[in-house]
Amino acid sequence: MSSRPVLGIIACQRTVGVEPAQAVMERYVRAAMHHGDVAALLIPSLPDLMSAAEVAPRLDGVLLTGSPSNLESHRYQDEGGAKEMGEGPFDPGRDEIALAMVERMIGRQRPVFGICRGFQEINVALGGSLRRDTSASAELIAHHAPDDASFAGMFDHLHPVTLAQDGLLAKAFGKTELTVNSVHFQGIGRLADALTVEAQAPDGLVEGYSARIEGAPVVAVQWHPEWDADRNTDSAAFFHLLGRAMRGEA
Repeated sequence: MSSRPVLGIIACQRTVGVEPAQAVMERYVRAAMHHGDVAALLIPSLPDLMSAAEVAPRLDGVLLTGSPSNLESHRYQDEGGAKEMGEGPFDPGRDEIALAMVERMIGRQRPVFGICRGFQEINVALGGSLRRDTSASAELIAHHAPDDASFAGMFDHLHPVTLAQDGLLAKAFGKTELTVNSVHFQGIGRLADALTVEAQAPDGLVEGYSARIEGAPVVAVQWHPEWDADRNTDSAAFFHLLGRAMRGEA
């Protein structure tokens, strides 16, 4: 039996009970391994104990997941030009490892995929910025459910996205429109120059992008395909694309 490519999946710094933990929600791991047909290793966000340079050569691709935490704002300039702290919670260890992993994996010409926070991290790593008002701006549709929504109810908050004609995602999904869940308070402010828009919300907010940088495939979405990948063929298609990219087929 031939070995499968190995995907690195970023971990977050969380608290479990009273103890600090390195954690990844299982839905990301299962969706990637099952629908991408890959093996996986978790990447601790412990920059005081390891570097991205040590980990990247051991991986065939990386997935930067969603998280309740936000990137620290000093790592980017929001579209208003301000660098005030913004709203947490924050995970500076993850920021450091994730942004460095983007650089290192691209340098190795290996796939970089992102979901939600990971979508934002890749944009920042490549020189883009974020905006922090995607659930409250009068200019935008609501990109997060009301505060009193249940956990499952957050993922029932949906809106359509339009996929770029002849774009990578449109080809992968076989359509030019999707209905996606929307569970984010931050979003793209300025898209990094290297990235190409693949999906947009009705208000124009970028919801998906792709690139091929130094030979490395880069694909990320703002929504959460891992949430319903076993029930939704469009969501499963995101992870099929990841698996193909890791095998050099996409």
